[in-house]
Amino acid sequence: MSELLSIKPEYPRPQLVRDSYINLNGSWEFEFDNSLSGKEKGIFRRHLNDKIIVPFCPESKLSGIEEKDYINKVWYRKDFTANCGKKRLILHFGAIDWESELFINGVYVATHQGGYVPFDCDITDYVKDGENYLTISAYDDAKNKTYGSGKQVWDLKPRSCLYTRTTGIWQTVWMEYVDDIHIDNIKAYPSVSDTSVTLEILLSECEDVKVDTVISFDGRICGQKTVSVYSKNTKINVPLSERHLWEIGEGNLYDIKLTLIKNGKATDEVFSYFGLREICLSKEKFLLNGKSLFQRLVLDQGYYPDGVYTSPNDDAIKNDILYALELGFNGARLHEKIFEPRYLYWADKLGFIVWGEYPDWGMNRRDYTNMHNFIKEWLEVINRDFNHPSVIGWCPFNEIHLEERNYDFIADVFKVTKAVDPTRPVIDVSGYFHTDETDIADMHFYEQDAAAFGNFFKEPNLSAKPKNPTAIEYDWKKIYKKGVPLFISEYGGIGFGNNENSWGYGNYPETEEEFIERYKGLTEALLFNKNIMGFCYTQLYDVEQETNGLMTYQRKYKIPPEIIYKINAQTAAIEE
Repeated sequence: MSELLSIKPEYPRPQLVRDSYINLNGSWEFEFDNSLSGKEKGIFRRHLNDKIIVPFCPESKLSGIEEKDYINKVWYRKDFTANCGKKRLILHFGAIDWESELFINGVYVATHQGGYVPFDCDITDYVKDGENYLTISAYDDAKNKTYGSGKQVWDLKPRSCLYTRTTGIWQTVWMEYVDDIHIDNIKAYPSVSDTSVTLEILLSECEDVKVDTVISFDGRICGQKTVSVYSKNTKINVPLSERHLWEIGEGNLYDIKLTLIKNGKATDEVFSYFGLREICLSKEKFLLNGKSLFQRLVLDQGYYPDGVYTSPNDDAIKNDILYALELGFNGARLHEKIFEPRYLYWADKLGFIVWGEYPDWGMNRRDYTNMHNFIKEWLEVINRDFNHPSVIGWCPFNEIHLEERNYDFIADVFKVTKAVDPTRPVIDVSGYFHTDETDIADMHFYEQDAAAFGNFFKEPNLSAKPKNPTAIEYDWKKIYKKGVPLFISEYGGIGFGNNENSWGYGNYPETEEEFIERYKGLTEALLFNKNIMGFCYTQLYDVEQETNGLMTYQRKYKIPPEIIYKINAQTAAIEE
């Protein structure tokens, strides 16, 4: 028990919490299957030959394996005890990269595809009271992908801005007992204008039940309603007697307690939360609760020296946000990765804004199989993260090259995203070009000369193509649109603290003073331009060979944070 409690013990789904659950993190049996013959040989019916620490991928040090070569397929096995009684037993996986097959006691149960989203299985009919075992495989082809893999390198070794691969389980595995009828999902639609919240509740079954809703703030009840429910999907509007806005640096969160009542008896009780905030766009401005907000963002890749894709513990997640705040940033662009839900929990708590992205690198946007895999997982991402007030926008694609542009598909993804979540702005593509569908004009620009950088943005039509090799694929006419907010979502990338194997976007300053001067010049060119609504600096920390972070990979400041904070914290022109 002590081992299980020591490996990421936090409840892994902060937006739908039950009081009790069974954390399966820790030591599992493990085996490589690079020949892809394990299933044919019946590997799911026997013990495995090695050990691994879940939820860390086999490429990571924390897994106890640290295998950096190509891995085609892996198998996991875990013994567990079940005692269902009249309950249903649900097995949850936070994320497994990429295709998984689950077996319980040697019997096939389910297949799942998608490397970044959670999935669960009702395994009640496959278990017996007492000892059981689960076996799960994970297939992930680094060389021939028909799905997004983010910044995972598809060559043998990491290079430029591509890093160590992730295979198999990389988020918490857990179980919980529930009644036949229980709450499957909650979506919160807060309203600042009338100080209320509408909760959309999805039940597992359609029966005559009641839902008791209690909303509280800081322990004080400020909204309560009990309604009869006759369908699987229902909406409940709850007026709030106290008004506390979720704002930058003020993660004011209302707590939700939902109790499902059948025949006068509580059959399920879950806890969630929401932030009372509204976002909208007005000409060149991004508004949070009706006020212009300049987005001072930093690029966060979501990599860890010992865990690769997986944070070693909850403090490591929280600290990355605290580091960004200490440097004067008010948010982050969560880049080419779907982050662990606990990251968004801490962003919600700390009043830290983020953009939700999809790890689309590695997929061909013109191929039907790629498109199918993408849209399925992207919709699951939106559903998973919908309730988090820190998520202030969606961006499904990043830097699509000329030969991969599929305008109709990209425009359709934009429309689908808006239909599924009409509450947030959407950027169709970050960098390089836009279709005719985008809420925000988004640009990447790694010019290192501050004067040239600033001069380019002085003219609002951005008609001149800059003399910069990183801009070679830009279609400038498809980027800037008058009256649409302009977001410089990648800039800087100033390499510092380099070695002979390092990589960065810009030439390396020779001194700390030179770095500060360049950072100040580039950043102020954006802060003081009334046509620009926000920036995102590349990046918060180094990742492996990429050394353009403000911190090292081990999260040590390269420059005193108070210096960067003073630059970033200046009042932006668009806020005046």
